[in-house]
Formats: sequence, C-alpha cells, structure tokens
Amino acid sequence: MSESTATRAYDAVLRHVEESLRSGAIKLGDRLPGERALAEQFGISRASVRHAIRSLEVMGVVRSATGSGPNSGTIVVSNPSSALGGALRMHVASHQLPLKDVVEARIMTETWALEHAAAAPWTLEQIDDARRLLEAMDDEGLPSEIFTLLDSQFHVALSALAGNVVVSTMMESMREAIRDYISDAAARQGSWEEVAQVLRAHHHRIFEAVEARDGALAARLVREHIDWFYGRAV
Repeated sequence: MSESTATRAYDAVLRHVEESLRSGAIKLGDRLPGERALAEQFGISRASVRHAIRSLEVMGVVRSATGSGPNSGTIVVSNPSSALGGALRMHVASHQLPLKDVVEARIMTETWALEHAAAAPWTLEQIDDARRLLEAMDDEGLPSEIFTLLDSQFHVALSALAGNVVVSTMMESMREAIRDYISDAAARQGSWEEVAQVLRAHHHRIFEAVEARDGALAARLVREHIDWFYGRAV
C-alpha cells in the first residue's frame, strides 16, 4: 500500500467519523460499518481500511472487538474532533513553521516533560496509552504515513505524563508540525525500513526510561532521538 493511499484511507475514515457524529448519523457507542462497506464507500482496499481503523483505535477514537455479540465490531468511543481539535486547528499554520524552530521547541518541551514525568503521579492507564502506540509501531507492515502519525502521538502521550496541562496543550498543538517534518523526511528516505528500525529502538529505550521513572535518562534519550532524526531531515 502506498503512502498516499494510506493517508487517504486514514483521512477518509476519520472524516466519516467526525461528520457522522456532527450530523447525528452516529453517536458515541455506535458501530462503524464493516471493512468491506467502508472500502466500497471510499473506493479503497480493505487493507487500507484496516490500517486506518487500527490507527484510530490506538489513538482512542474507536475500539475494535471480534465476535458477534453486542460489543463486537468497531465501536466509536470518543469524538476525534475533541481529541484532535487542537492539533487540527494548528495544521495549516504548522506548514509555515520553520523546521529548526519546531525541533528546538520539541527538545525544550519534551526533555522537560520526560524529566518531570519521573516524579509525576501518572497511572498505569496513562502509560498504557503510550505503550499501545509503541506496540502499534512495531508492526513492520505499517506504511510510513501511518507510522509517522503514531510516532507523533506517542511523543504527545509520553509528554502528557508530566501532568502539566500547558505542556500537554503545547505538544498537542505541535503534533501536526512534528508529523509533517517526519513524513517529509520519510518520503525522501530511500531506505525507510532502516530508519523505522532505528526509530523503533529509540522509542523503546525512551519508553523504558520513562516507565522506570529515570527522568534524566529519558530526557537525554529523547534529545538524542530528536537530534538524530533532525540530522536526516535537513
């Protein structure tokens, strides 16, 4: 599946959920149509729909369950407009932000957040949000566009563990800018899988340091991680 197809599938399904909630066609707790129906509706493959649903699932917009009971299927559990609103409002502006400034802001914000997360009273449920994103990125079959979507959200989820609402809002607002430059760099890489393997290794080490409440190590690792990728993006 090409990157453009992956992006089109994700955007199409996300817009469908948002517009259906807004119009009242569906409400929280309702099921989405099946893969085949969505594929036919948007003119995309079932595999593309599957990747899109998985991305929405790890971001907490839908929950998928197998079986035939009342809780089976893909169920809408949160409104993407509220979950992603801040980032989406920044989307157009993010294209105008200088890359160097975005990277410097990331380093300042994320190193502070991960250092302070060590002493913050986060819960297992909160860190499991980041863990699910981490595990989703371990799928080597993910198109780069879906990987970068999960990548940017992973950093937002880790930063949220610091418990600072302003920092979390800043990270959420920068999320599309972060995703944009990661996606642009990924598109220029002739060996994306090699880059993705390095990113996965970085992410696991950062997550382990945060989980162990080693703030100094987590801050150093995230700085090195951002610097490493920035070096490939310019």
